[in-house]
Amino acid sequence: MSLEFRFAVASDLHIALPHTIWDNPHRFHLVEVSIPALELIFQHLAQLDLDFLLLPGDLTQHGERENHAWLEQRLAQLPFPVYVVPGNHDVPVFRGDEKTISWADFPSYYQKFGYDDPKQLYYSCEILPGVRLIGLNSNNFNEKGEQIGRLDDTQLEWLKGVLATATEDVILVMIHHNVVEHLPGQSQHKMGRRYMLENAPQLLELLRPKVQLVFTGHLHVQDIAYNRGIYDITTGSLVSYPHPYRILHFRVDELGRKWLQVESNRIDCLPEWPDLPKFSREWMGDRSLQFMLRLLTEPPLSLPLETARELAPSLRYFWADIAAGDAIFDYPNFPPKARRFFQNFSATGSDRTPAMIDNYATLLL
Repeated sequence: MSLEFRFAVASDLHIALPHTIWDNPHRFHLVEVSIPALELIFQHLAQLDLDFLLLPGDLTQHGERENHAWLEQRLAQLPFPVYVVPGNHDVPVFRGDEKTISWADFPSYYQKFGYDDPKQLYYSCEILPGVRLIGLNSNNFNEKGEQIGRLDDTQLEWLKGVLATATEDVILVMIHHNVVEHLPGQSQHKMGRRYMLENAPQLLELLRPKVQLVFTGHLHVQDIAYNRGIYDITTGSLVSYPHPYRILHFRVDELGRKWLQVESNRIDCLPEWPDLPKFSREWMGDRSLQFMLRLLTEPPLSLPLETARELAPSLRYFWADIAAGDAIFDYPNFPPKARRFFQNFSATGSDRTPAMIDNYATLLL
């Protein structure tokens, strides 16, 4: 088998035309940079010999019709194929209105970008000879009308059929919610669980052994996680520090082994933000206090509020460092339990030695 291709991933674009931007002093998303940052990425990617681009959801600020329409038109101008899936921000309500699309509207905007059936929020297509892409919809609504991250039974049955008949050598899956934990205890922690697919174990069992690569977003961090033969490669947000995107190179060597080389790039400078990383890191730090207080006072730490208030200032850049990937944490002045808790977020292997694979890696599949 001789198979080689190159592609890119950009996630959580949160596209917002200037007049649609929400004026919320507490939002983490620096959506003001969404369009100029995306244009800079497109300028770079157009210089590469790419086979395709993946966008794993949260394409728009909050499902605005005009933001979806703008992105649809812009993607159509690119010199390479693009494939998308919806994020929770793209289909925030089941029934839309004059400003926001409904849950069922999403495929009609992206029929050139994976969705050949305007009535179905997931798809499967051969994107290159020997390469199949499965785009899944992880956004659903419960009986109360609340948005949840879950694959419904109809989609799971459809996926079973696709995998049973797929003959391609490589099958890629793209879905917005994480399917493998990227943070310690993510599926058990109240704050981390909302970024996980509720029925991730069921999906992973379906995917094995045919699928080895899953591309996700939602969490706004650079991280590569592994679970029994499957890599979940999640990519940070275009509108959050460190404003990353990935370029990936897949190849099969002379021995038939499959390799994936991962490289990450960052947006460092925009016309109105000459030092974007510094600005956005401070932006995130300025908004981190309440987030850190929750992390400290809720299980498993459950620290008293007074103690949490003493520790929280030291964690001003904690989430920014998580988002950047490949971080090592140690807070020697913290109580022992809290110190161990935050050490567990470090980019280390099972032997506690550094394992820097979140941004640059060569994976043997």
